[in-house]
Amino acid sequence: MDKRILIPTDFSKNALNATRYALDLYSKLNCEFYFLNVFKLDSYSTDNLFIPEPGSGEYEAAKAKSEEGFVKLLDILKLHLDNPKHSYHTISTFNFLSDALKQTIAEKDIDLVVMGTQGATKSQGIIFGSNTVNTMEKIRECPVLAVPEDVRFSSPKEIVFPTDYKSVFKRKELNYLVEISKMHDTAIRVLYISKNAELSDEQMNNQKLLRDILGNLNHSFHTLSKKDVSYGLTGFVESRDSDMIAFINRKHFFFSSIFSKPLVKEIGYDATVPILALH
Repeated sequence: MDKRILIPTDFSKNALNATRYALDLYSKLNCEFYFLNVFKLDSYSTDNLFIPEPGSGEYEAAKAKSEEGFVKLLDILKLHLDNPKHSYHTISTFNFLSDALKQTIAEKDIDLVVMGTQGATKSQGIIFGSNTVNTMEKIRECPVLAVPEDVRFSSPKEIVFPTDYKSVFKRKELNYLVEISKMHDTAIRVLYISKNAELSDEQMNNQKLLRDILGNLNHSFHTLSKKDVSYGLTGFVESRDSDMIAFINRKHFFFSSIFSKPLVKEIGYDATVPILALH
């Protein structure tokens, strides 16, 4: 069965960059790409109880503008790579982004969401744009891959997988990480960051399970002790020139420690590699 990938777009350079990254990352697989544009209406706000209906002049004009954007996008993609394994679908809708994403994921049986992001904004002190963070937090039905605006695709050599070993690993949670590793012969670097470097019996059992799941894939285990989680992860990725971070987003585990506004303000962290949130 073809892989179904959903890419929300506002026709910006960031969204186009994320699209190109996704096309190249999955160039070897049969994929259906669904491009989603959530258009806006000037007369509508959350304080306004009146919701414009399809057929009204403003609604149809906004939808037509969205569809024109898709015509231009598809023309650009023809120049990028003519891959017979890939097919494209476009969706223009008037909705809240999170609702439109969830609806499309359910209706189209989406496997993965790929989003572009502008990276940290100094005024707000957040790692990604709010839309990206909200999507990574709220979308639990499938993995979300966030691609920073300055990242250009190259076949990933190394993916860093941070974990605390406190939860039991499941094969299906790691399917997309394993898949990328197999497609690109990518090494997986499992990273444990803690003030206490010694693992409990439970953590050791979970580590052994992870080792079994990764099996014959190129992988290794690393430990950083007495370091702030976000600082340690950032330093590890930068020192090794790693290509991606992948983590299992359970109960806001890493969002609470890495993507929180105070931490980002404190250390000035800026995303330099794509981040894959697994669920």
